[in-house]
Amino acid sequence: MVVLVGILALVVGLAGGFFLARYTMKSYLAKNPPISEEMMKSMMMSMGQKPSQKKLNQMMAQMKAQSAKGQKK
Repeated sequence: MVVLVGILALVVGLAGGFFLARYTMKSYLAKNPPISEEMMKSMMMSMGQKPSQKKLNQMMAQMKAQSAKGQKK
């Protein structure tokens, strides 16, 4: 009986920890995207492009749309 309770507690703890960590990570990435506007600007400059603010805004909007699309799955 004690072993059964221990195994059950372990399974519930693992499942709860997994979903809590997943939720926390998703909310963190939504608030703090891995690529910022400054990073994208320097990346475009290193590729030889002159980034305009309009182009940066378009690329950031695309990244946000992809992120939202990925979270719906």
